[in-house]
Amino acid sequence: MLVDYTSIPDDAKVWIYPSSRKFYANEIEELENKIKEFIENWKLEDQNFKASYLFLYNRFIVFVADDAETTLSMADIDISVSFILKLQEEYNVQLLDKMNVCFKQGEFVQYKDLKDFKKLLKNKAITAKTIIFDNLITTKLDFENFWETPIEDSWYNRFL
Repeated sequence: MLVDYTSIPDDAKVWIYPSSRKFYANEIEELENKIKEFIENWKLEDQNFKASYLFLYNRFIVFVADDAETTLSMADIDISVSFILKLQEEYNVQLLDKMNVCFKQGEFVQYKDLKDFKKLLKNKAITAKTIIFDNLITTKLDFENFWETPIEDSWYNRFL
């Protein structure tokens, strides 16, 4: 069941899907409608299942699922990944590539492969203070507190 994000507890599971490009203005309404429909129908038979989503920076799709009263099986997770794969194909974007890095450069969000990210660090085009998005976060509490963080405070600091 789709619920308001704020009603989901801090220990809820989170999946973050960064897009390889910003979604275009003419795609956003349709994309959000598809995401809402998916969340509304994800585990529809389970009245205790609560889930929500966020769509941030016109680039990040975030699923949040409260699994306290219901179990999320591998099949349930596979269904969500299949949905994301469908979006990738439909919008011609990458959403599942965890080897890419997203960070802020001024007001813009950059999406780079790890090799290019390391070059930017080496060339001092980005610094330890640059805000990075940790898309490997798995709980709502961590998402709210550590998703956007300086490189020096993230697991990416090993590349400094």
